[in-house]
Amino acid sequence: MKVLIVDDNKDFCTTIADIISGFGYDPETIFNPRDAITYANDNHKNIGIAFLDIEFGVGEELTGLDILDHYRKNFPEIPVIMISGKGTIETAVRATKLGAINFIEKSLVSSDRIKNVLNSAIDRLGEHGEAKEIKKFLEMHGIIARSSKMIDIGDNIIRFGRTELNILITGETGTGKKLVAKAIHAISRRSRFPFVTVDIPNIPSELFQSELFGHLKGSFSGATENKKGLFHQADRGTLFLDEIGDLAPDLQSNLLLPIEEKYVRRIGAVENEDIDVRIISATDRDLVHAIKENKYRQQLYHRLRECEIHLPPLKDRPEDIPEIAEYYLKMHNDQFSDEKIFSPSAVEFLTEQEWQGNIRELASTLKVALQTIRKETLEQSDLHKILGQNASSYRQRETKTTISNERTLKEDLAKVDKQKIESMLRMCNGNVSKSAAQLGISRETLHNKIRRYGIDVSNFRKKRAR
Repeated sequence: MKVLIVDDNKDFCTTIADIISGFGYDPETIFNPRDAITYANDNHKNIGIAFLDIEFGVGEELTGLDILDHYRKNFPEIPVIMISGKGTIETAVRATKLGAINFIEKSLVSSDRIKNVLNSAIDRLGEHGEAKEIKKFLEMHGIIARSSKMIDIGDNIIRFGRTELNILITGETGTGKKLVAKAIHAISRRSRFPFVTVDIPNIPSELFQSELFGHLKGSFSGATENKKGLFHQADRGTLFLDEIGDLAPDLQSNLLLPIEEKYVRRIGAVENEDIDVRIISATDRDLVHAIKENKYRQQLYHRLRECEIHLPPLKDRPEDIPEIAEYYLKMHNDQFSDEKIFSPSAVEFLTEQEWQGNIRELASTLKVALQTIRKETLEQSDLHKILGQNASSYRQRETKTTISNERTLKEDLAKVDKQKIESMLRMCNGNVSKSAAQLGISRETLHNKIRRYGIDVSNFRKKRAR
């Protein structure tokens, strides 16, 4: 594949060309804007990707933006990556609006960075026909991605979703498992019927059967009326068993017959009730390992996992990060009538983080940055502050250097957040749903914070009479 490099710095051009050659591509270097336009006019069918410098030397009438504008109007099929120097943030933003798909800052050029932007551009070249439709489908359901890994997952969501098979979604915390479950439901024949979430860890064991299968009046102390369970609520629709790996071993057998035979029996009843539900489950745990340790029933695992969709961690698909950042940026600007932007170096910084909390951590960081930093252009240094890192630890991450004896802003915020959650749980007697409502967050968000901070909810619950 021919890769065009346009920059008036010949040494820089040669460096980029050498890196690109090492990846097996065919570089073509051009040193002034007019030649870049002429070359494209004659050879545009052979150009796979173009790297364009934004600013050229004194005396040049044309800039990289002029070349970009010409390419977009005449050769829109060519992905364009802009090469930006210092002091070109506003120009870089204009380039994005004109159609540039990515940036490279000269001060941050590396072999890995070149490889990442090339892979991202190649993914775009492959986004035709079905791939474009899959990407559009994912975006409709809040899954922002363009990497080949996520396009493959999107294809599985559509294919599996149109079946009646039970699906197990696996992946680290924060990778978007619930969004995937909702997308599966939306593409299924059950989409007109309920999507019901069962938050497994937050159902007290003594209420598990009542919550899922319902009960009859008088069947136990406190059963003052007949009650339908979550299986009833999901009838003809989808029942989403979130965090199914957290289900206690002594409760797992309760799900075997309802899933296999599609019926439930309320507590206190003598007859079964037919229930038509499709089961989607999600977990961040290794259930195969749990089976080997006799902590998970193999029969339940096989009933839940007729198909599996595994979501990769964000660090394994960094090419999706700029698009996710743009999504939250646009959402913020629309909501707050703002005009904020990320500098190219800020986007670069976001792309190179490991994001152990995955999309949830990235989204949280972006929201805090956009709402607390009072500048129109957010820089790399601003994001450092939000993440509680300093420049040296960022640059030396591969050495795993840690800075001790310093309380970071992130740690301080986490401590305050934990105290606030514990106080609310105490006020609500350990009721997670009520606590989430009082805190103004979703139950899922609160549940994830409880796990992250190691909070034992049972310590805040009053003992229930049996």
